[in-house]
Amino acid sequence: MPILPTGPLSYGMQLPIQSQSTLYAEPWEAGATPADLARIAHTADRSGFAYLASCEHVGIPRRLAGAMSTIWYDPVATLAFLAGVTDRVLLMSHVAVVGLRHPLLTAKQYATLDHLSGGRLILGVGAGHVQEEFEALGADFAGRGGVLDETIDALRAALGPEEFPEFSGERFSFGGLGQLPRPAQERVPIWVGGSSPAAVRRAAVRGDGWLPQGGSRDELPLRITRLRELRAAAGIEKPLVIGAITEPLYVGEPGWRVGRRTLSGKPEVLADSLRAYADMGVHQIQVRFRSREPRELIDQMTAFGADVAPLLDT
Repeated sequence: MPILPTGPLSYGMQLPIQSQSTLYAEPWEAGATPADLARIAHTADRSGFAYLASCEHVGIPRRLAGAMSTIWYDPVATLAFLAGVTDRVLLMSHVAVVGLRHPLLTAKQYATLDHLSGGRLILGVGAGHVQEEFEALGADFAGRGGVLDETIDALRAALGPEEFPEFSGERFSFGGLGQLPRPAQERVPIWVGGSSPAAVRRAAVRGDGWLPQGGSRDELPLRITRLRELRAAAGIEKPLVIGAITEPLYVGEPGWRVGRRTLSGKPEVLADSLRAYADMGVHQIQVRFRSREPRELIDQMTAFGADVAPLLDT
């Protein structure tokens, strides 16, 4: 089921376990297993979650490893694994650092994922921020913004319906090379991640959706206004799917310290707070739950789908 600007407020989540930055990972994730990941994905599939997301880093330098950790699963492999244990939930890269590789290679990987999953891919892309990662792979870190712009254009061509896609740009050109299987979707949605002025502009003029990174909910209205202004100035009539990352959540009254930023309480309280995102013009929210073990996370997801989600559009 696609996420549409005209539809009700959708909700999805960044998967735990597959990335374990100290900014958000729970202690239990360090010892989690692929079976835990599959159970969490299955819960999302049956609890009305619109998507599951996996992010990307190829390698973390020692200077950042303490904060970021070095646990970052490959998003294509992770989402393909979860495609086999789910039926309806969409599968999103949030975000793929597509400037690290040639767009034909990226297209091959994600077209196959979309084909195997029956058309459930959302390709979220971002510029990246780890210089050593780019240098190790021979990618252009200083010019990564321009590389990403052209890569998005190239991916539009490479993920289209043609068996022999063609593209000619300043950095990339290809033609006469057939790639099957094609994506199951006629048009793979490309959502642009980032909240910098450059990322907002890129989302407005090149994206089908926007995935903010960082910032508070108070900053969202100005950025949404800017997105719409830039999109209108570019003459693009198709609406942009606008997202937001919510505060951490806990459904019910926690018996442990969940942090002062965490929204907790009865379903009605949470839904009332989250509906404010829709009032700003947000179409999909990415939620995250505090938990002490996989079972608690699954219980939180189930409670959100059953008790909070039905109240988001009332």
